Amino acid sequence: MGIQKAIAGIFTLALISGCAYHAGSGDYRGYEVMGEQSVRFGVVEVVRPVRIQPVNTGVGTTSGAFIGGIAGSHVGGGSGQIVGAIAGTVLGSIIGYNAEQQANEMAGVEVTVLLDGGRYIAVVQQATNEQFQPGERVRVLTGRDAVRVTH
Repeated sequence: MGIQKAIAGIFTLALISGCAYHAGSGDYRGYEVMGEQSVRFGVVEVVRPVRIQPVNTGVGTTSGAFIGGIAGSHVGGGSGQIVGAIAGTVLGSIIGYNAEQQANEMAGVEVTVLLDGGRYIAVVQQATNEQFQPGERVRVLTGRDAVRVTH
């Protein structure tokens, strides 16, 4: 029974560490480096906090099902072990999915900008130490697969 607890602990730590890419206005992915970005200027109109939901990788669900199946198979004897394994797999997958979602969810900010050309845009990005206030001049950088607001 001790080895199952150790395996469960390892998988739990792996889930909690998360798989999400955390990208604020000052973070760039490798393929964005040395790529051209267009720059527009504007004024912040509205800033509101948002939650950024992670993409489901399936790691939490799969790990939870695996751990739950092992744990459930130790319940009862005979056919009770089979029922326990099935119930443990289902329950473990649900718990694993929710754990992955919560571990990878991040705080974000939606910044609505009135561009100098008169057009409004809204950009959602991860919340960082860079704070935006209504009425403040900002730059809007648009590049390969990314748009960000920065000072």
